[in-house]
Amino acid sequence: MRIAIGADHGGFELKEVLVRFLREKGHAVKDFGAFSNQSCDYPLIGYEVARAVAKKGFPRGIVICKTGIGMSMVANKVRGIRAALCDRVDIARSSRLHNDANILVLAATIVNAPKAKRIVAAWLSSPSLGGRHKRRVNQIKEIEK
Repeated sequence: MRIAIGADHGGFELKEVLVRFLREKGHAVKDFGAFSNQSCDYPLIGYEVARAVAKKGFPRGIVICKTGIGMSMVANKVRGIRAALCDRVDIARSSRLHNDANILVLAATIVNAPKAKRIVAAWLSSPSLGGRHKRRVNQIKEIEK
């Protein structure tokens, strides 16, 4: 799967771990930065990842900052994005099954690398259930208009 990924300086180290992890699992990963732990502005990076997913160039995206809150806010401003801030495997799975989340948001200060790998693996392997959940996702899409 093609995956867009990005982080600010606070999520840089976790992003680097996840880029390697995803590539080892056979995914094609496009890294939108940051490319160091030097201070940078998360909105620009989060927007680029969200825009890439919304334009259908990437079926899924991952964004990371210290708390995940800022990246969640910016990603969800982009039409067509359903970004889910997840700190547990069950929540990540549910974000896909019930909400068809297309961007996973991680908090680098809350989720360590081993747990992040488990969350990402569950999120990527979970389908969208459709049915009544699709009806609700469609309602979200209508609200965006």
